[in-house]
Amino acid sequence: MNTVDESVNNLIETIKKSEVYLEYHNQLELLRKDPELKRQVDEFRKRNYEMQMNEDMDFGMLASFQSEFKSFIENPLVDNFLAAELDFCKMMQKINFSIVEAMDFE
Repeated sequence: MNTVDESVNNLIETIKKSEVYLEYHNQLELLRKDPELKRQVDEFRKRNYEMQMNEDMDFGMLASFQSEFKSFIENPLVDNFLAAELDFCKMMQKINFSIVEAMDFE
């Protein structure tokens, strides 16, 4: 194994031991205990992504979406999972950005 592969493996292990990843994984396991709620969260995430990618989205569509899922998001299990997922995604984005920024790549 070359040094780049070793470094990548070390980074992966470091990420897996991070508080952010451990909290995300813990919240995911709690959510998985309720398959129906997990299904609803997955549907929410899918629709949220589709809405964000929709070039024709307007504030009315956003307000309707927020209204539809307001009570759902207020569920502590859902809220905690989504917050942990967001923190994990931000950490991964920061890592990716740091690597790309450090490279002289056009």
